[in-house]
Amino acid sequence: MTHCFVGLPKNNQGRTIKTYLFKANRTTKVRQVLWGDWLNVDGEEADGWLRVNWAPNSDHPETLFIPKEHTSDTRPLEIIFLDVGQGDGAVLITPEQNDGEAVIVIDAGDNANMHTFLSKRFGAYKDDFQFHAAIITHPDQDHYGGFGSIFSTPRFGFDIVYHNGLAERPVSGTFEKIGGHEKDAATGISYVSDLAIGKPEIEALFADGIDVGDFVFPNVMQSALNNPKINDFAMLSTQHGTNEDDRTWMPGFAPSDNRDYSIEVIGPVVEFDGTGKPRLRKIGSYGETKNGHSVLLRLHYKKFKVLFGGDLNDKAEKFLLRHYTGKSRMPQKGSDAYQEMIDEAAKWFRSDIMKVCHHGSEKVTDAFLETVKPAAFVISSGDEEGHVHPRPDLLGRLGKLGRGDTPVILSTELQRSTREKEDAEMVESLTRRVLNLKDSTSSNVREKIMGDIWDLGRSNVSVYGTIYLKTDGERLVTAFRIETGSDKKKWFTFEYAFDASNSLQLV
Repeated sequence: MTHCFVGLPKNNQGRTIKTYLFKANRTTKVRQVLWGDWLNVDGEEADGWLRVNWAPNSDHPETLFIPKEHTSDTRPLEIIFLDVGQGDGAVLITPEQNDGEAVIVIDAGDNANMHTFLSKRFGAYKDDFQFHAAIITHPDQDHYGGFGSIFSTPRFGFDIVYHNGLAERPVSGTFEKIGGHEKDAATGISYVSDLAIGKPEIEALFADGIDVGDFVFPNVMQSALNNPKINDFAMLSTQHGTNEDDRTWMPGFAPSDNRDYSIEVIGPVVEFDGTGKPRLRKIGSYGETKNGHSVLLRLHYKKFKVLFGGDLNDKAEKFLLRHYTGKSRMPQKGSDAYQEMIDEAAKWFRSDIMKVCHHGSEKVTDAFLETVKPAAFVISSGDEEGHVHPRPDLLGRLGKLGRGDTPVILSTELQRSTREKEDAEMVESLTRRVLNLKDSTSSNVREKIMGDIWDLGRSNVSVYGTIYLKTDGERLVTAFRIETGSDKKKWFTFEYAFDASNSLQLV
């Protein structure tokens, strides 16, 4: 018994065709599958079709079939922008196989959606799963809150937990939470200097035995410290990583690590005081400062680049554009100096896919969007929030300033669906079954009822909003589930490729 992956087959005209698993008759489609999906193969038939064990550990395992030419021994790099409601949560799965695979969780929202996804996606591998890294881009609860249950799960471990250095203490206030800020006497600029660089600083703040009260960030970090499968903690910034070729890279993912891809760190930007101590600049209010110093990552994979924008705001974007181009102030829009700044900053930020900053907030500069200029945008946001994310005016700006004639805007909230009416029959059935439960009722029956209640009560957050991105560095597919409820018509996809002039185009 072995495994392979779903390929990206073409028809006679060179266009990608949809891929399915079939019944034994080879004509009845059972379920649509995506490029890179893992297949548990039980053998090959004489006609060149593969037998696939589908969901062998479930209550309803099946033997299904797929043409061998529709499969591949290699898989693409995968990014899942999980629908966590209001918040951010993404999972990066590298293209290596077995022990070479690295799974990186970038933020986890503020609910159980990420925990549920990780349990279902990786729980089938083995009882214990060691992820490579958890990245808390900044201490906003809708980015880190979901890590609480993940770090508390004994079977989940992480080689390292990265963060932006701003570790919120168990105290009330704003800047007091991160040790305050102080003005540089020479420049008049205020900085936060009490940064948590490594594990010793995290232990000093949150070790077991320290009373962290009901403060959420301290409790999450204390849970991480109490998990023996979490090995290390570190700040990730332009000065805390692997410095190579005048750029900073995530440790283990620099060009010299000889992977087909690399992960560049372009924020937060660290500055130094007169003694060489690292510090982060105060950017407006407390919220603007901690958001503006989000961990910013740019994934390089052959021809493709993907930017993870954290919760940047307009003040932070202007600071970053000035920093990376050596400008003391923002040039006037439309001037030659403005275009020069855009062209220079593009060397650091230009990307094909952009995880839009701050859930689609309007506090984004045209200059930053022109600099990144992606062909596709991904927005992570939720319904139950008062920020009106994504802002309608921002959507117009994304379409105007994105790359090409038809930039694609994908949104976990806009791709999501909700029920139009209550399922009265299921409510009545579940109510009757719960009322008839006896103390002697088996745990299996109770679990089945609980599963039905979950199916009734779940929001479509966990079903329809999640956005998948898959690339081999030459081709790119983005996908999200459609709401037919059919396993045979399950995915809506966009495919991109580079044309002869090396310009990214929708296929």
